[in-house]
Amino acid sequence: MKRIETFDEFYSSWYSDRWPVLKSALLGPVLSLPFQKELKKPYFLNLASYLAVQALGEIGNREVLDLCAAPGGKTLVLSSTLGPEGSIVANERSSARRNRLKRVLEEHLPQEKLSRIRVTGYDASRWGLYEQNRYDLILLDVPCSSERHLLEKPYYLKKWSTNRTRQLAQQAYAMTLSALMALKEGGNLLYCTCALSPLENDGVIEKVLKKKGKDVKLLSIEIKDSRVVTEPTRFGLQILPDRSQGAGPLYISLLTK
Repeated sequence: MKRIETFDEFYSSWYSDRWPVLKSALLGPVLSLPFQKELKKPYFLNLASYLAVQALGEIGNREVLDLCAAPGGKTLVLSSTLGPEGSIVANERSSARRNRLKRVLEEHLPQEKLSRIRVTGYDASRWGLYEQNRYDLILLDVPCSSERHLLEKPYYLKKWSTNRTRQLAQQAYAMTLSALMALKEGGNLLYCTCALSPLENDGVIEKVLKKKGKDVKLLSIEIKDSRVVTEPTRFGLQILPDRSQGAGPLYISLLTK
């Protein structure tokens, strides 16, 4: 019978001697940003999450799809550069998380901005079957292992398995292909996770690029912020809390169609 790999063994195999320090940082304080641009009141979010959205640039009058939008922090950052003719679709399949998303948007956004954000509740992995070549920009912050939260909640950590990260990677792959179908030619897709598992990060993007061939290209990402260290990966970059004062973990990859 094959021996079951433990949580620590799995991450040590990827991060080697760095893992104990990284694990300790995951249990430490988060470097948060009190974001308030164009909002009625501040919203606190992980600095790395804010920097991720910045990689998409200003929204202006373009059509944007935030495909897995709850709890809403990244949607608020997107809305801050929304022009008078721009619009955002904020999608969240889970009804409980969607209700939280609506509450966050209503509590923080002035009506003029709120009126141009439509909240939906569809399956992100099937979106592209019904709406193709529509959006200028897509933010895809996929459901992931979220190891920081696992370590904070031992009950969920006990349920961890390598199968779980593989399943999440497969789901993320399906969502990314769906998002690319919904993206306009020349549009940009930002793939984003708060996972440490490379299966859910570079592993997903590698499969997407292999599947889509010349139809999809990888774009470079530049983040300049003295508070964080950006670590290049094969297909994107990471911000990890042990080297970024508690910001992250975050993985992003930028694709164009």
